Amino acid sequence: MIKPKKSLGQNFLIDQNILKKIVSLIKIEDKFVLEVGPGTGNLTSHILENNPKKLIVVEKDKFLVNDLKKKFENKIIIINDDILKINEKKLHNERLIVFGNLPYNISTEILAKWIINLENTNFWFDSLILMFQKEVADRILSKLNSSNYGRLTILANWKLEIDKICDIKPGSFSPKPKVDSSLLFFKPKKFFYQFKDSKNLEKITRIFFNQRRKKIKTPFNILFKGNVNILNKLNIDLNLRPHNLSQDIYYKLTEEYEKL
Repeated sequence: MIKPKKSLGQNFLIDQNILKKIVSLIKIEDKFVLEVGPGTGNLTSHILENNPKKLIVVEKDKFLVNDLKKKFENKIIIINDDILKINEKKLHNERLIVFGNLPYNISTEILAKWIINLENTNFWFDSLILMFQKEVADRILSKLNSSNYGRLTILANWKLEIDKICDIKPGSFSPKPKVDSSLLFFKPKKFFYQFKDSKNLEKITRIFFNQRRKKIKTPFNILFKGNVNILNKLNIDLNLRPHNLSQDIYYKLTEEYEKL
């Protein structure tokens, strides 16, 4: 009997209806698939039933890895490592369909890493079908001027089209988490702002949202030394707060920062 580890944020999805729904969202047959955090292999089994050309799974827990080896033998390729330490672009030379019931404690870190590491239009994935804590999903999908709107909203929507599939109650997992979850579907955008270095967008948003309840005058001055030309060009009011600036403005601010 495998005991879930709190330290790894393990909550195994056991609801057969939800598992079936997840694999029905996209054609898997003859595709290259990556599953992050397969756990006890519940979703893995459903993926295999849809005949992918290759299924790679990344699992950090060595005890779960041993269990997966016994269950699936040579039907899957198992990488026993931390997804945050893996160069995802080297997993396969074909674009991957990615499934992941992401550990709540590192889900935002995983998504931010994948986005920041993307090089222009050279996406390593075809689509991402990911489970998040509902609170995190709400931040990803939040709208301008809302309390949830922030860095994660701006980063996630920069290069990705995002659809919410459904919310999932704690009873669908073992052990039951204390919060609801949400399933999101991500597809690469064809057109988006291209920067010299993606980390500059991360820097701009980090500094602006560091004190999200305060006016943007201070972060603007830190980054742009009160440059009036940029204020006028982008029509920015320094009395606004970070959540009052549109995603588009943050992308344009990053462009201006890279010109300095």
